Amino acid sequence: METNEKKLVTIGGGSGQFVLLSGLRDLEDIQITAIVSMADSGGSTGRLRDELGILPPGDILKCILALSPYQRACRSILQKRFKKDRRLAGHSAGNMLLTMLSRYTGNFPTGVAALAEILDVDGTILPVTIDRATLVAELTDGKRIYGEEAIDLPRGTQRERIKEVFLVPHHHASISVYPPVLDAIRDADYIFIGPGDLFTSIIPNLIVPGVKKALKASGAKIYFTINIMTKFGETHNFSGKDFINNLEGRLERQFDGVIGNSTKPAQSVLDIYSEQKSDFVHIDPTDPFWEKRGLHLSDILDSNTMIARHDPKKIATIIRRIIHQD
Repeated sequence: METNEKKLVTIGGGSGQFVLLSGLRDLEDIQITAIVSMADSGGSTGRLRDELGILPPGDILKCILALSPYQRACRSILQKRFKKDRRLAGHSAGNMLLTMLSRYTGNFPTGVAALAEILDVDGTILPVTIDRATLVAELTDGKRIYGEEAIDLPRGTQRERIKEVFLVPHHHASISVYPPVLDAIRDADYIFIGPGDLFTSIIPNLIVPGVKKALKASGAKIYFTINIMTKFGETHNFSGKDFINNLEGRLERQFDGVIGNSTKPAQSVLDIYSEQKSDFVHIDPTDPFWEKRGLHLSDILDSNTMIARHDPKKIATIIRRIIHQD
């Protein structure tokens, strides 16, 4: 039986992918596959990875919650953190449940699928790799920073720009892509990369061996969603073009389209980000740079929060329009 469903693949991690999937969940006639970074090393996720030797569950859990029809109720339960027991203190209920399912089945992706089944997730969630690794950033002064958490939270008021990031395997000579990821990229009609922190949520997916080659060979249309704000230590002083140039240089492929936000957050929000040395990402739609990249620039800001983030419904509306236009 023929179907008009389009196969959408998202690539990212962290809260950016959570927001995107929360919007896509309500679109009709699409099949969603989320490919998730395995570089997270902070908080409960980092402790579980180090103490039990499992893959980091945090970003995967966000994707499961985003695609569940019970998202609101489940978030309040599964993101609740233990306080009383010394060993459990600081861990979230969802991370512990995903860890238990993964250890019982003996397979992290099977544990992910089991939790997705419990929460009636409509979609597929795949770790980009099932090999444990540490994300390492090399700075322009030659120094190296080890671990996603350390890269994500720079210490001090100054830090050199990130020159390159790479993955160091824990128990193998190399890292390999999880094979179903390649199948999803090959079969996709559309691939949406981002939003998310460039060097700690997006690029860690693209540097897993096999992913770049699959994206270059894919017949899918590839779109990138530009962040609303820069991030000190990662994308300080970046413009919209800087994000695109960085990623296209790595992929050796031009994006078919770019999604960008045109609306500045309220000044009170900008003041908070200014204290963190973060600025609004400017995108000049009159620049000829965008002519061959299908810029979709509009108000996709979530105005109901003091955090500068994309609105799930607004971004889903743009993606629906892209699909219908094609």
